[in-house]
Amino acid sequence: MDQMSAQTFKATIKSSMEKGNNMKDEEKLYKRNGILYPTIMSPPENLDALKDLEAREDDIMLVAYPKCGCNWMVGVLRKMMATCGYTLPDRPPLIEFNSPDVQKILAQMTSRRLLATHLHPDNIPVSFKTNKTKILVVFRNPKDTVVSYYHFMNNNPVLPNAESWDKFFSDFMSGEVGWGSFFDHALGWEKHMDDPNVLIVTYEELKENLLEALKKITDFFSLTLTEEQIKTITGESTFSAMQSSTNISHGQLAKIIFRKGEVGDWKNHFSEAQSKQMDEEFKKKLSGTKIGAKLKYEKYCQ
Repeated sequence: MDQMSAQTFKATIKSSMEKGNNMKDEEKLYKRNGILYPTIMSPPENLDALKDLEAREDDIMLVAYPKCGCNWMVGVLRKMMATCGYTLPDRPPLIEFNSPDVQKILAQMTSRRLLATHLHPDNIPVSFKTNKTKILVVFRNPKDTVVSYYHFMNNNPVLPNAESWDKFFSDFMSGEVGWGSFFDHALGWEKHMDDPNVLIVTYEELKENLLEALKKITDFFSLTLTEEQIKTITGESTFSAMQSSTNISHGQLAKIIFRKGEVGDWKNHFSEAQSKQMDEEFKKKLSGTKIGAKLKYEKYCQ
C-alpha cells in the first residue's frame, strides 16, 4: 500500500470509528435472516447489492470466520499479487463492506481481483460457484477464535462492547455474534471439503509452517512466483512482521486487528466448565467430520 493509499484508508477507518463512538451499542449490530451483522460496516444495502456481484473464474477469493486470520491472509495475498504485478485498491477486500456504489466500481476493475468475506458459505453470492472461482478458506481452533473475537469486540468502537468474558462466551456458543455461529460456518464448509475449487487451511498450519502453506496457496491460485519470491514473502508475512507493517497502514486500528496471534491463548481465559462446554459442542457438531479432523481439536483445544 503506497503512502497516499494508506492515508485514504486511515481516513476511512477514522470516520467509521467516529461513527461508532456516536452510536449506542444496541444499534451496532442488526439481525438479517437470523444472523447478526455490523451496522456500520455491512448495512442492509450492502448485503442486498451482493446478489448482483458477478464473480470471475480468476478472482482470488478468501473466506474466513471472524478472527481466524483473515486480515493476516489478506496481507499475505496482497504481497503475493503485488509480486506478480497486479495492482490492487487500498480498501478492505471484504465484499460485504462494499457499498452498492463501490460494488459497481468493483465490477469495472481489471483482473485479477482480491476478494474476501466473513459470510457463511450458503450466503456467498452464487456466481462464485457457477463461475468456478477458487476459494481459500482459513479456519482456526474455536477456543482461540472466541478469545480473539472477545478482545476485538472490546477494543473496537464499530462493534458493541462485549461486556464480560462469560457473557461473550455464552453469546459465541449460541451464535449470537456478528456473522453467526462458528460451528455453523464449519459445517457449511464440510460439504465443500472435496471441492477442487476450495482450499481449506488452518491458522495453526500457517503458524507452524508458513512457507509450506504459502507454496500450497501459490499453486492453488496458479500465481507465478519463484521459490525465492515465496521465501521473501514468507519472511515478510510472519505475524510479528505483519503486526509492524499494519501499524503504518491501519493506524489506531492496528492493535485491534493484530493482538497476540498466539495458539493456545484460550487457556488464559476459559474456566473448566467453559472448556467442557466447548468440547461437548465440538463433539456434537463436528465429531467425525472432515472439517473437524482438519481443525485438530484434540491437539489445540485439550
